[in-house]
Amino acid sequence: MKRLISSTIALVMLFVFVLVPKADAARGTAEIVIFHTNDMHARVKTDDDDGKSIGLAEISAAVKAAKAKNSNTLWLDAGDTFHGMPNINISRGSNMVLLLNKSGLDAMSPGNHDYNYGADRLQELAKSLNAAVLSANTINRRTHKNIFKPYKIYKMNGVKVGVFGLTTPETAYKSNPRNTENIEFLNPIEQAQIMTKTLRKKCDVVIAVMHMGLDGSSEFTSELIAKEVPGIDLIVDGHSHTLLPEGLVVGDTLIVQTGWHGYKLGRVQINVDHHKITSMQAQVLDADEVRSMAPAPDPDVIQTLTQIEKNNEKLFNDVVAKSDRQLTSNRLIVRRHESELGNLCADAFRWRTGADIAVTNGGGLRADLPNGNVTRGDIMSIFPFGNTIQMVEIKGSVIREMLEHSVFAYPASFGGFLDVSGMTFSFDPTQPAGQRVTDIYIGDKLLDESKTYTLASNDFLFVGGDDYNMLKDLKVIAEYDTCEEVLADYLNKVGMNNIEVGRIKLLKEVPIPDEVPDGETSYEQMNEAS
Repeated sequence: MKRLISSTIALVMLFVFVLVPKADAARGTAEIVIFHTNDMHARVKTDDDDGKSIGLAEISAAVKAAKAKNSNTLWLDAGDTFHGMPNINISRGSNMVLLLNKSGLDAMSPGNHDYNYGADRLQELAKSLNAAVLSANTINRRTHKNIFKPYKIYKMNGVKVGVFGLTTPETAYKSNPRNTENIEFLNPIEQAQIMTKTLRKKCDVVIAVMHMGLDGSSEFTSELIAKEVPGIDLIVDGHSHTLLPEGLVVGDTLIVQTGWHGYKLGRVQINVDHHKITSMQAQVLDADEVRSMAPAPDPDVIQTLTQIEKNNEKLFNDVVAKSDRQLTSNRLIVRRHESELGNLCADAFRWRTGADIAVTNGGGLRADLPNGNVTRGDIMSIFPFGNTIQMVEIKGSVIREMLEHSVFAYPASFGGFLDVSGMTFSFDPTQPAGQRVTDIYIGDKLLDESKTYTLASNDFLFVGGDDYNMLKDLKVIAEYDTCEEVLADYLNKVGMNNIEVGRIKLLKEVPIPDEVPDGETSYEQMNEAS
């Protein structure tokens, strides 16, 4: 009799565990978890950025642990992933693919810097990646066909989750324009409308993973898309490096972003009942919270990273120069203010070329210059894009136009903010954009707008990078080494004298967003800046 009762209980429990999930599936009920990252810029180690980065192995372990508890879990990445650190750049992104293929990543949208090796190379990387690469607004200029899949649908316990991707049209000039000359970036609002209309017919939850951002100087932002395209439930965003601790609600859309460089891991819980979303809650997890989910890092990622570092070690550890002191590359300094690092680099460009003047864009300075020995890896971290130095002929009137563009977005941070060499100027941010710059001196003489000068900079700017369209099609009179080679040579032969700030004079102070730790900017600060 006892055996019969025990068997009956066991049978009932079997029905409970087997039939209840099927019943939930039939009625479209699920707890869905979305982990998200953005703008990792190839930060994969726990000691990247002086230990601020969580680490790819740690993130992967946490995501895999969560998936083991709840299979209705996705990890989405909003781009700027394949490029940024020397141990990844040296392989032109392949090393990042190796690492991500060992991780739990499900889908991503390409960012502008994912094109830094060229569009053809990005397509090669996408084909090698196990995760889906999504972008609905990226097409071949000649064939008008999508370069990547526009969307993917996931089935989760009877709930259909549609995920589509978007890439900022700024990619056309926020990667070297030559990298995307055969690519067209369609209007993201129009494509979001098409994707939302398509997926709403098929899916219970619609998610957009996009590299769009919330920067006040951008034409298209995730906030604008949320306003113009009702029907998107969740936007996983990137590009502006904005930290949204609890997300940003715009209408019925929740926008999430984690800052940058893998300092945080985003998590969104979506509860669905009878095919309807009943709640969404966003949070960001710091390194300790991530490690509490999985105390041990992902061994597959660690093993792959160890092999990558072993292969790269000898090359990167070569000492190529010496430095008198550390110079900062803090994002909110080099993209908003004159910096000693920018002055040093501009001086190096002018020294190598013999040009009248030289400039370097703050967005191109990606790491600090250390004190003491400077390795190849250090130099490549400062200049991770492989750009070369060119010298061009330029009219004085175009120099003025260039400088106006440099400060047009101030006090918003702008990757095109220029440090200069061989020249000085003043600007008044209370004046309208395009009318801010005064007192331009080339050497010790006032700028002659009718005169032709020589200008040195990286090839990124001379093909219209950072929207410097006035620098396109200028006559190139010489081309030199890469930025990192020129800087190393300059440090060895000239040093770091006379790089103190003072070449750019701010005529009137205006309120600017407060700096926040780790180079991240809150949404409120971005709004003030715009």
